[in-house]
Amino acid sequence: MARPRRSQNTRERLLEEGIASFLRDGYHGTGLKAVLDRVQVPKGSFYNYFASKEDFAIAAIERYAECLAKQLEASLRAEADPISGLRAFFRSQMDEFVAADFIGGCMVANLGGELEGHDICREALRTSMLGYRDGLRGALRDAQEQGLLRADLESEAMADLLVAAWEGAVIRMKIERRLAPLEQCLDQLLDGYFRPMGAGVTAAES
Repeated sequence: MARPRRSQNTRERLLEEGIASFLRDGYHGTGLKAVLDRVQVPKGSFYNYFASKEDFAIAAIERYAECLAKQLEASLRAEADPISGLRAFFRSQMDEFVAADFIGGCMVANLGGELEGHDICREALRTSMLGYRDGLRGALRDAQEQGLLRADLESEAMADLLVAAWEGAVIRMKIERRLAPLEQCLDQLLDGYFRPMGAGVTAAES
């Protein structure tokens, strides 16, 4: 019997459901049967698209990172300056956290913590996190060139700090079930530590 022709739409639906499940239940808590049942795809058809659960997770990580990068790019393009763009991007993340009732957070960070000490998806997680960091780095570098941020810090170091602080704040958000830790993170970095000495926050930025 000829193998069924692959449907890009089916693969996309599997990835969308996979991302939702990995966010909600983690790697070990995600069962392929449950994913397939929700998407209404036969188990045999799954292997037309992915070789294994790990292969499926890697593709989901890559798609999640791609969507995050597009979201960041769109936010930066829509705003008047890089700082406003970064704030709009992080606000969109906060809106998603609220819509998900504070469950989930960042899939890459979640899986990275869950799979620590294992080789599962390690390279995909590393590449995705670095890509996310580099996207933020580009925006921070642009802001430095416009005089909006202090110039005595490397943009890469600032991006590393922003990622670390944001991901830590996401953990607090999930525990406390409120956005305050995320808002404090952005205020203390984007409008505090990262700003040039003596720079104040204008009324339009506040």
